[in-house]
Amino acid sequence: MSGTDILVTPLTPIIGAEISGVDLSARLSAAAQDSIYQALLDHLVIFIRDQEISPERHLAFAESFGELDLPHPVYPHVPGHDRIVKLANDEDNPPGTDEWHTDLTFKQDPPFASVLVAREVPATGGDTLWRNMYAVYDDLPKEMKSYLEPLKAVHEMGSFRNRFTKGETTGEKLLEGMQRFGCAIHDVVKIHPVTGRKFLYINESFTSHIEGESTRESRRILDYLIDRMGRPEFQVRFNWRTGSMAMWDNRCTQHYAVADYAPAFRCMNRVTVVKDRRVENASTEEGVRVAV
Repeated sequence: MSGTDILVTPLTPIIGAEISGVDLSARLSAAAQDSIYQALLDHLVIFIRDQEISPERHLAFAESFGELDLPHPVYPHVPGHDRIVKLANDEDNPPGTDEWHTDLTFKQDPPFASVLVAREVPATGGDTLWRNMYAVYDDLPKEMKSYLEPLKAVHEMGSFRNRFTKGETTGEKLLEGMQRFGCAIHDVVKIHPVTGRKFLYINESFTSHIEGESTRESRRILDYLIDRMGRPEFQVRFNWRTGSMAMWDNRCTQHYAVADYAPAFRCMNRVTVVKDRRVENASTEEGVRVAV
């Protein structure tokens, strides 16, 4: 399959595109991979429908873009494939992803991208939304941009702490969880390593504090930014069908999985790509380390 077979159809002017002319059950050519990668850079999240993709092909597709993540610290995996996270939810096992977030920002080096495949979806509900953090930054007043650019923020385990506090009285399990997850300090405004564009890098799930500010002032700044992020003009909403695949640039997007489908069952498989192979290769060739 060549890159010329691929058709990219934008879903909104700001974020999201649907790709056709791709068969993920087969090995993709280098040209096709490059076309998909360019669509990802241009539209931040891309969707490919009606695919019959095995776990092996899911892994191979994700790995064609970069290094795969280690098994997830909390979620279960697909049997026999510990690099594929199994997100299976219903009334008895409600999801914990129904809030806006960028994946794993409590890590010092968060992942580049994720590839999500719908294995079983409810008849209604269970959509996922993404938003464009370039656009959020661009929309800020000039004075606010200048104020934010030198700032850093603390990112920690966020809502995952609930898994370590239920039924606890001593806090030992919570301390264990905090040590297991760790925390990181990131620039509030980052620069994309490929496009060179600036984007806002805080999220309501994992960003806990603006470094150097009091708790009250930090909360005021974060609340202001989170409120501005909420505009629907920055978003795209995707209605899943079994066999749909989404891939998003985790560096400059946030997403929200809508938990409105109970008691129905929803099962998704996710592979996380830690390193962008094209950035890593470019930095090696140039003899310069590129921070992702």
